[in-house]
Amino acid sequence: MVAAPELISSKSPRVSAARRLAKRNFRGKERLFLAEGPQAVREAAGHGKTLVELFATVDAAERYADIVGEAREAGARVHLADDDVIADISTTVTPQGLVGVCRFLDTPFEQILAARPRLVAVLANVRDPGNAGTVLRCADAAGADAVILTDGSVDLYNPKSVRASVGSHFHLPVAVGVPVEEAVAGLKAAGVRILAADGSGADDLDTELDQGTMGTPTAWIFGNEAWGLPEETRALADAVVRVPIHGRAESLNLATAAAVCLYASARAQRASSTR
Repeated sequence: MVAAPELISSKSPRVSAARRLAKRNFRGKERLFLAEGPQAVREAAGHGKTLVELFATVDAAERYADIVGEAREAGARVHLADDDVIADISTTVTPQGLVGVCRFLDTPFEQILAARPRLVAVLANVRDPGNAGTVLRCADAAGADAVILTDGSVDLYNPKSVRASVGSHFHLPVAVGVPVEEAVAGLKAAGVRILAADGSGADDLDTELDQGTMGTPTAWIFGNEAWGLPEETRALADAVVRVPIHGRAESLNLATAAAVCLYASARAQRASSTR
């Protein structure tokens, strides 16, 4: 008879420590955050020594044996747990059976500038974690070199933000807590053109593309979805650009507008590099 696997107790200090990471103050104190689901855990396991611990149900450990193996190879402690323990740690309504504890991985702003980025997304006062994570995912997909969250934006490690990025947290450098004025000044000094995305902008994205002005290093500033960019932030930009609405939609949401802008820049930069 095969012995039943040993499961970690719900009263274990390790479970209690992981559970506390749902709260921002504990994340900041420990410099640890939660990554849930197979995609996020796989990316964490492949990101150096980022993954510290992995909690997995027996079923999930069998279904995702490759991910569990990668976690062990990365040096993470793997704990088998029952469904109740996973549900207790998880911040989702329907957990997928894998919850990883990861080290913070934000990058100093100065390091991003030193790498001479060509495409950057700046999130200025973006408060919704789902929006922040989705824009991060869009930036990753468009091939951006970095993302910057200003000091007025949501916590990068909010569980909803981590889920919305679908693993992109582990793919590109992200600086956090940078004042928008400092971000703009540093990027301009590094030779990056600053474009503010705003529905009331004087310039049109199609016109920018037609004029061939978007092939240079560019940083897009995206603001709060509810109230956009304040005038003082718009004034920092080299141009304020709107995404044209060719149909009858009232507007685009933040993540959709970010995807359109970032992909437009990426395409223009590729075209410029082949000339």
